Amino acid sequence: MQKRILFTFLFFGIFYLQAQIKEEAYNQVEPKVIEWRHHIHQNPELSNREFATSAYIAAHLQSLGIEVQTGVAHTGVVGVLKGNRPGKVVALRADMDALPVVERNELPYKSNVITTFNGQETGVMHACGHDTHVAILMGVAEVLAKNKNFPGTVKFIFQPAEEGAPPGEEGGAKLMVKEGVLENPKVDVIFGLHINSGTHVGKITYKPGGMMAASQRFVINVKGKQAHGSAPWQSVDPIVASAHIINGLQTLVSRESQLTKEAAVISVGSIHSGIRFNIIPESLEMIGTIRTLDLDMKEHIRKRMNEMVPAIAQAYRAEATVEIQDGTDITFNDTALTTQILPSLQRVAGKENVIEIDAITGAEDFSYFQKEVPGFFFFLGGTPLSMDEKDAPSHHTPAFFVDDASMKLGVKALTQLTLDYLAKK
Repeated sequence: MQKRILFTFLFFGIFYLQAQIKEEAYNQVEPKVIEWRHHIHQNPELSNREFATSAYIAAHLQSLGIEVQTGVAHTGVVGVLKGNRPGKVVALRADMDALPVVERNELPYKSNVITTFNGQETGVMHACGHDTHVAILMGVAEVLAKNKNFPGTVKFIFQPAEEGAPPGEEGGAKLMVKEGVLENPKVDVIFGLHINSGTHVGKITYKPGGMMAASQRFVINVKGKQAHGSAPWQSVDPIVASAHIINGLQTLVSRESQLTKEAAVISVGSIHSGIRFNIIPESLEMIGTIRTLDLDMKEHIRKRMNEMVPAIAQAYRAEATVEIQDGTDITFNDTALTTQILPSLQRVAGKENVIEIDAITGAEDFSYFQKEVPGFFFFLGGTPLSMDEKDAPSHHTPAFFVDDASMKLGVKALTQLTLDYLAKK
């Protein structure tokens, strides 16, 4: 009986010690993660131009003894860390690029970088939190490299151009997959996170299945006949035709999409036509986005737009062409994998703080990794506890910010997901 008690004491004592060591490792890396995040935030770079960011990441990984490959998909960095025995391969991804946004806040580490984008001078800002993603994954790499008592291999993927490659260039997750980032060694699963400015620090949100939408960019060109504004009967007015095209597009959502199944969105974001108040122009260009959470609905909307737009234009004696370009696919969390790893998130954040949400119509090119291997993507809360979630500045805006207090949970969550998956036989 005494031996059993002694064994139990020793077993739980060792388990407790390991837990303390692990927590100590997180505590030690947290200030570094915050420092890295501030540096990256002050030195943002646009898509496919993340040269300094890549060098910063590569130097850190190399200092940890991690095998490093640079120049992947232009500026991407890939690190490979082997455990102390054979096993599966887990990939962890962080995106690196910033946005052409002028930062407007009073943060001591705000960006003052100015560049030229699409021929216009603009500020550059991490207005979507990719700086936090990079810093968190650098922290995970340090924790695992210094405590690598695990089976298998971890592949750290630092990805450029999540916001989209510049015109005429390839980039992002799609190009990384094309260049073989999920091979050598072959990846079994991939995990990723995204900071969320509208969710309190300490919370993690997720959804099994389709979590974020497929995005498609469309361009519609309408050709009519120019005339004086005082004599519209002599014209074929592309503006009038386009107004009916826009209304028609909305019926694809309201009358042809099974919205009880999944959401769908068609939005026109840009219209260019005409040069003077009293001239009916000859042509018009409109540009917009399609968001879908179901593959069949995606294909149906694409097919019907190609049928509907020219037909509506013809009804008003105009001509119209449609070009639809894929942006991202559906960010789809493998349901079996989600069930398997959910306890890991609950262990680090608390069951009450791991919350299932509805799908959102934002898009993420993490979806291209998930097309190739099972993947899980989740949101990490970044709203300060002192602020109402509804008052938090949204992503892609000049006032965007997230609390440094969110960083530690991000490191713990990705580390725990990795170790638990690799430990499972």
